[in-house]
Amino acid sequence: MTTPATTTLRLTQFASGGGCACKVPPGELERVLGGLLSGRADQDASGDLLVGLDSGDDAAAVRIDGERAIIATTDFFTPVVDDPYDFGRIAAANALSDVYAMGGEPLVALNLLAWPRDRIPFELAAEVLRGGADVCRVAGAHLAGGHSIDDPEPKYGLAVTGLAHPDKLLRNDAAPAGVPLTLTKPLGLGVLNNRHKATGEVFEQAIAVMTTLNRDASRAAVAAGLKAATDVTGFGLLGHLHKMARASGVTAIVDASAVPYVEGARQALRDGFVPGGSRRNLDWVRPFLEAGVDEDELVLLADAQTSGGLLVAGELPGHPVIGELVPARDGVTVQVR
Repeated sequence: MTTPATTTLRLTQFASGGGCACKVPPGELERVLGGLLSGRADQDASGDLLVGLDSGDDAAAVRIDGERAIIATTDFFTPVVDDPYDFGRIAAANALSDVYAMGGEPLVALNLLAWPRDRIPFELAAEVLRGGADVCRVAGAHLAGGHSIDDPEPKYGLAVTGLAHPDKLLRNDAAPAGVPLTLTKPLGLGVLNNRHKATGEVFEQAIAVMTTLNRDASRAAVAAGLKAATDVTGFGLLGHLHKMARASGVTAIVDASAVPYVEGARQALRDGFVPGGSRRNLDWVRPFLEAGVDEDELVLLADAQTSGGLLVAGELPGHPVIGELVPARDGVTVQVR
């Protein structure tokens, strides 16, 4: 179902990209970060840095003591929808997701706002901030200040600090062979957001998915004693699954027919509304991919998501199992059938 756009000023038209689809391509990012990893062996002699740059996980984790670890992350992006309040809610939920993806609870968040003051009324920036504040309130996280700059393109997000038990972290390098793969939100947000940017059509079902916190799924995974998870955002399901399988030394098998999609996503694909980021994701994963489905299916599986769900190594009741992890196969991190 779609409804007409209700605002005359469309935030998405003030940005060249949109949402997590405007991330730096994963291959380029890894080349840049690769230079930072050399010579780091002695930087954490205490062993208190539990998760850093090494596996490209969702956030950093630092041990405080035997019962507590700090999880620190930041995330911001250009508008993915035109409504400023919804943009704020989506961006905040997406930033908080990194903490949930590692099995933590968000404690405090800081606003990150870039705004073209001479092009967009600052009253709309207030609506963005209101949306972010409302989501933080639902999450039980304190929203305390932040930073703003004058910028040619609008951007919003949060820097978030959370807490977790150091022995109960969900990591992307701890996925064992022999367990199922669970996905907690449907895919297709990238193609629907791209259609919205191009046409102004509003997809309430996509907004509902993007503004839903990953809190309950994260808590369920921790309570079940699971050890590995990541959230599905700008690198798409295939990209994030490739990172998890590579870091964990396993191969992931995906049953394409079991993967859920937001209503309207397949039609948006057929009509050509594919973000450039989705195709870059597929190009990055392709050398490590064995596929038994057509190109359109692969594009959807690589679709750049904004505030997507958790991808969990293990089964979570109430969420679809989309595949399994098996012992590593030479040169293949992901098989789609």
